[in-house]
Amino acid sequence: MESEKDKQHHPEKSHSFSPRDTAGQENNDHENHHPHSDPNPNLQPEQDPDHTNDTTNAANSESPKEADSKPDNTESEEKEDDKEERIGETTEEESHPPPDFDQVCQEIDQFISTLSTAKGCGSDPPELPEAMEHFPFLVEAKIANYDSTESLMKWNQLSEEDSSLFLVTVDRLSKLITSLTAFSSESSYAPSINRIGGILQRAMSYLEDEFRSLLEDPKIPDFDKIDESKAKQASSSSNSNQEADNSAPEEPKSTEDDNFPGYSDEVMSDLSRLAKAMITGGYEAECYQVYIVTRRTVLEETLHKLGFEKFSIDDIQKMQWEPLEREIVSWNKTFKQFIAVVFKGERKLPAAVFGDDGEGDGGDGNVIFSSVTRGIMIQLLNFAAAVGMTKRSSEKLFKFLDIYETLRDVIPVMDDLFVEGTVNELKSEASLIRTRFGESMVSIFCELENSIKTDTGKTPVAGGAVHPLTRYTMNYLRYACEYKDTLEQIFREHQQIERADSATGSDYDYTNSQGSNSNNSQNQVNQTSVKQSPFTVQINKVMDLLDMNIGAKSKLYRDPLLCSIFMMNNDRYILQKVKGSPEFTELMGDTWSRKRSSDIRNCHKKYRESWGRLLHCLSHEGLTVQGKVVKPVLKERFKSFNAMFDEIHKTQSTWVVSDEQLQSELRVSIVSVVIPAYRAFLARFSQNFTPGRQTEKYIKYQAEDIETYIDELFDGNAGATWKKKP
Repeated sequence: MESEKDKQHHPEKSHSFSPRDTAGQENNDHENHHPHSDPNPNLQPEQDPDHTNDTTNAANSESPKEADSKPDNTESEEKEDDKEERIGETTEEESHPPPDFDQVCQEIDQFISTLSTAKGCGSDPPELPEAMEHFPFLVEAKIANYDSTESLMKWNQLSEEDSSLFLVTVDRLSKLITSLTAFSSESSYAPSINRIGGILQRAMSYLEDEFRSLLEDPKIPDFDKIDESKAKQASSSSNSNQEADNSAPEEPKSTEDDNFPGYSDEVMSDLSRLAKAMITGGYEAECYQVYIVTRRTVLEETLHKLGFEKFSIDDIQKMQWEPLEREIVSWNKTFKQFIAVVFKGERKLPAAVFGDDGEGDGGDGNVIFSSVTRGIMIQLLNFAAAVGMTKRSSEKLFKFLDIYETLRDVIPVMDDLFVEGTVNELKSEASLIRTRFGESMVSIFCELENSIKTDTGKTPVAGGAVHPLTRYTMNYLRYACEYKDTLEQIFREHQQIERADSATGSDYDYTNSQGSNSNNSQNQVNQTSVKQSPFTVQINKVMDLLDMNIGAKSKLYRDPLLCSIFMMNNDRYILQKVKGSPEFTELMGDTWSRKRSSDIRNCHKKYRESWGRLLHCLSHEGLTVQGKVVKPVLKERFKSFNAMFDEIHKTQSTWVVSDEQLQSELRVSIVSVVIPAYRAFLARFSQNFTPGRQTEKYIKYQAEDIETYIDELFDGNAGATWKKKP
């Protein structure tokens, strides 16, 4: 009954490489592939105990009884012979139990050792052992349990014991095929070489699929959380340094970025084992190719997750600036993350998967890393190059600066990531793109100069307010000064290109080059040799052009006082913008700031003196004759004061002083001059009028009313109140 039991345990039902199932599986394999296997597995020997094999079987001779009892019918004889043959084979199988898988493996290992010895000694190859007949069938049956399309077993679903036994078996196949191939000229080995080679290829195909599957499923980290974590660490570190608390232990840094590839320790172990099995089995090229293609796809997905989309050069050229701006922001974020986190993690991965081959510039790991990342780097650099090809405009300066800084900071880091051949190519391309952006930004500043020169509008700004050109230029320069160090570098490099054959170096004699400028020449009369950086020179040029333009526009006002208000507004705005930026203040210097403040004070003084005409109405001169008040003259003085103040209020309440501090200073200065004089005049002469209508007719304002109306000046309010305050 042994055969019946074996047939009930078909090998495809088992999902284990454990030895406990091997007896039944081996017997089944033997039955399935034996050239004389029984076509009717339900037939048992006990059903015909009197039948024996025919006379051709040497082990079982024909009995006299059977010879005498043969029927004459030919058809019956054939059936009997066939039946006897099957029974004889079943009986033979029962006498030889199926081979044990472990025993077969031991014999194969011994055969591999014998082959190695024969190869080393140069002796003739040994004969194939009996185990070579069973081993292929047993192993193939095992593999079928794993790669069956109906019930595919994923590697991460296998137990540690099963996966280890599978790899041991694959390793045995690899060694066997290697040993056999050493005697490939031996014709008797050819069928075994082909058979074992096919089985090994099937096993490697399964390992390749599982290797790819594991690589395709990393946990891509949340880069926003990484940024937040780094920011918190930086803040915590800063606070710790300020508090100088040495007793508190330092918190461990987040390792999420260090584990970028996103594989668990268990998966990393599986990847390493699978890679080793494939490489040992002679499938090194296939293993590397799967790794490179899969990891490249993962990096493409990471690009997309970070918000970076792939565009052609034509797409970028046709894109409007606002959407392109957003893409540049995504590019900057993506490029920095890839250099700081992704590529650093990717750089370590080949060594972790393939072993120590990643060490050293010539190691396979470096070549693999470059093969994975080179295309991604070129894709990122191509985007920057395409942006640099777009039409230049002043609004693009700051995004160009962001790209320039990113490229500048990335280039030195490339040496630590890429092998020599690849790094030279990438650094050369990145440096070329960076240089192009630098030249574009120098040109943008030249275009800014031209835009100021060509702003020749003849319409004055209402109320003497700050001119839009002043606002735009100063905000532009202030923002540019936030990139002061970068722009210094850009203009210095540009100067070196322009003066490559000059001995003047990187310094520039601003005094000599700008001596014709009226504003700065006066500033620097006592400075015999002032050396300024190229960017400082450029900023001063723009500021001088702005001053000249605003000076010309102030002449568009017919009222000299309004001209003073206009100049005060613009000068004050310029000064505040400079003072509001430490970098801008450093560039312009203290001398410039003092002169600008002095110009504002001069305009202020000139405006305050204009109120002298109103104060003349309050003069006591000519109001008394021989100690008596000349009432008609007094009436005329009050009438003149009222009319003049009404006109001033009506006009100057429409003027604009947007700077609250300057506005307050102007009002306070007027009040300090007018109110004391008016109070004194009222106290001295108001009793000369008859109380009632006469007083109301000539004494239109009390001192408090005057002060209230002065507080309405410079509001830009054309609909100011003209009636006397209650």
